[in-house]
Amino acid sequence: MPATAEEEAYRHLQQALRLGRYKPGDRLIPEDIAAEIGMSRMPVREAFRRLASDGLVVLRPNRGCVVAGLTVDELYEIFEIRSVLEGLAVRLAMPRIDEEEFEEFDRLLERMERAGQSGGSDWVVRHQEFHGRICALSQRPKLVHQISALHAVIEPYMRIWFDDCDKPLSAREEHAAVIAALRSGDAQHAEQVMQEHVLGTAPLLAELVSPGR
Repeated sequence: MPATAEEEAYRHLQQALRLGRYKPGDRLIPEDIAAEIGMSRMPVREAFRRLASDGLVVLRPNRGCVVAGLTVDELYEIFEIRSVLEGLAVRLAMPRIDEEEFEEFDRLLERMERAGQSGGSDWVVRHQEFHGRICALSQRPKLVHQISALHAVIEPYMRIWFDDCDKPLSAREEHAAVIAALRSGDAQHAEQVMQEHVLGTAPLLAELVSPGR
């Protein structure tokens, strides 16, 4: 079905924020955005409220809608939450992972590798696809939604990190280790490996939000 004006505005802004088009502290002007999309201000203002609940913007009485930024502590907290939720998703997914799924994991890993070698920020999208595929097998829609929302908040930082380091050189090995843990058939072990994998990225991204950078 066609998207409502509010949904269209929300998707437009969410994508722009995830791609880093707007920077932390930028003020979003509803009139400008409405004119850009070709709609009235009201759906844009409603989209602001949804984005605020996602943690992507902050609504302030005197400044209106401002793009949210993360402190170091907030970034670590997001990765801590992600590690627990994605670890749980892995544990729930284990009974549904068969050889066909392992073949798909390998394909996704190859796509991630090719994207990294090309130097394009498409690597971030492929990375999310890999994690999303595993989490979807948990068959817990609310859990998957929460994980996806956390990915959206950190995506701009992931893109900056990727640009700074050309490509995450150890990414293939780390994700291959996740696949190996899934192949072990030990749900508790796989959960732990996923948690450690997610947490391992936090210190790298923390440098991007450290004061003085």
